[in-house]
Amino acid sequence: MFAKLKERVEKFLNEKNFVTDFLGKIEEKTGIKKKFLAIGAVSVTGLYLIFGYGASLLCNLIGFVYPAYYSIKAIESPNKDDDTKWLTYWVVYGIFSVGEFFSDIFLYWFPFYYVGKCLFLLWCMAPVAWNGSQVLYTRVVRPFFLRHEAAVDSVVSDLSGKAMTAAESVTREVLHTLVKNKKILPAETAAKELPSPSQSGESSHEKSQ
Repeated sequence: MFAKLKERVEKFLNEKNFVTDFLGKIEEKTGIKKKFLAIGAVSVTGLYLIFGYGASLLCNLIGFVYPAYYSIKAIESPNKDDDTKWLTYWVVYGIFSVGEFFSDIFLYWFPFYYVGKCLFLLWCMAPVAWNGSQVLYTRVVRPFFLRHEAAVDSVVSDLSGKAMTAAESVTREVLHTLVKNKKILPAETAAKELPSPSQSGESSHEKSQ
C-alpha cells in the first residue's frame, strides 16, 4: 500500500499543474528536488495543524482558496469538463461542511483532527483522476441522490411553495400597514394644525379686549 501511495505521489509530482509548477520554480532557484520540497511543505503544514494557532482557519483556507481560484478559471474557460469537476468538488465539500457542523464539537478535541481534515480536502481537490470528490460523488452521493431524487424534489417544491406563500403574506401585511399609516398620518397632522376650542375662545377674548 505504501509503495502504491509513493508511486501515485511521484506520478503527481511529474504531472503539470499549479502545485508542480510552483515547486519547479523553487527547485530552479534553490536546487532542492521537488520531492523533498513537497515532503518539507507537508511536514511543516502538518506540524502547524497539530500545534499551531489558527489551525482551523488554515485548514479552511486550504480547502477553499485553491478550489475557488480554479473554479473561476473553469467558469471563464470554454471547456465544460473542468466545470463538472469543480462542481463535483463543491457538492462534496458542502456535504462535508454540513456533517462537520454537527460533529465538530466532538471531533475538535482530537489532536490530529485538522490534519485529517486537511488531508481529506487535499484528496478531494487533487488534480488526478482518483481524487476524493470524484470517488465520493460516484460511489456515495450520486447513487443516494438517484434513489431519493423524487422525494427530494417533492420536499424542495413544498418548501418553495410555503416560502412563496409566506413572502406574499408578509408583503401584503407590510403594504396594508403602510397604506393604513398613510391614511392616519394626514388626519393626525390636520388635527394638530386646528386650534382647540379653548384656544379659540382665548384668542377671541384677547381680540375683544
